[in-house]
Amino acid sequence: MEITILGIESSCDDTSAAVIRNTTLLSNVIASQAVHVKYGGVIPELASRAHQQNIIPVVDTALKEAGVTVDKIDAIAFTRGPGLLGSLLVGTSFAKGLAIANNIPMVEVNHLQGHILSHFVDLPDRTLPHPSFPFLCLLVSGGHTQIVKVSSPFDMEIIGSTIDDAAGEAFDKCAKVMGLPYPGGPVIDRLAKEGDSSAFTFSKPHVKGEYDYSFSGLKTSFLYTLRDAVAQDPDFVEKHKADLCASLQKTIIDILLNKLIKATKDLGIKDVAIAGGVSANSGLREAVAEAGRRRGWRTFIPELKFTTDNAAMIAISGYYRYQAGMISDLSIAPVARLEEIL
Repeated sequence: MEITILGIESSCDDTSAAVIRNTTLLSNVIASQAVHVKYGGVIPELASRAHQQNIIPVVDTALKEAGVTVDKIDAIAFTRGPGLLGSLLVGTSFAKGLAIANNIPMVEVNHLQGHILSHFVDLPDRTLPHPSFPFLCLLVSGGHTQIVKVSSPFDMEIIGSTIDDAAGEAFDKCAKVMGLPYPGGPVIDRLAKEGDSSAFTFSKPHVKGEYDYSFSGLKTSFLYTLRDAVAQDPDFVEKHKADLCASLQKTIIDILLNKLIKATKDLGIKDVAIAGGVSANSGLREAVAEAGRRRGWRTFIPELKFTTDNAAMIAISGYYRYQAGMISDLSIAPVARLEEIL
């Protein structure tokens, strides 16, 4: 039986809608918000207003591109959280209104689980490789860094997590110190290709949790390096920008991979995936692929269009939940923090 799901994603600053038939993606429309660039970060109130402006045309375009009318939708999947509460309210409220008006069931989705399950989306012209259960997923985004043991679409155990900053925050905060534009991660990735990753050494954390992460010490080490160097040479950052980016990126990747490798050894799991916005980083993608070749992993690296926030991942999560009868009540409310969903 064919199941058609409309997915709606509005957790941060991208408004997205997608249509999936079973696991095949029919459309995936994203409206980004450039307004935040001049502020060096996402402004929640501006994000909410932009979602209000974008959500109707985005959903309408997604349905038209998929060639699907609302009456052919079996369920509406929406991001309940975590994320910016105002942004989530826009997506949740729209999903409720559309569901009530057309008598369509709703399915709530955990945004982070959506990133992980994006590995099960297929394209109209080809079936993409999918990991087998159980697999390990390194989830790296702007606000979260986790190692997740995935035993099924509904059984996910966080075995490691950051105790302070996430990897994406480390990229963005260090980029801001160097005067690079927001978002800093992609800029650092681009400049790192031109630099020497051994030029500078930054501190790596010693965390008690076996698979837990910490990036606050790295950020402090980076800041002190720049402060001391700039005191001697005001043009230091400009002269060494590429080397700083390359060294910083390599340090973050080393931190991420060390714990991931340990987890695969301890658990004996050979299917390894990455997901989240930072999984677009070319250095991380290459490092994970190389680690997989050396250790006999089956590695799953998402297509770039599935790394950032998108509704395709919400729709595929909704597909599995709808299949399992996990229908949400209309009284459901969005939540900002991960702890409120788990």
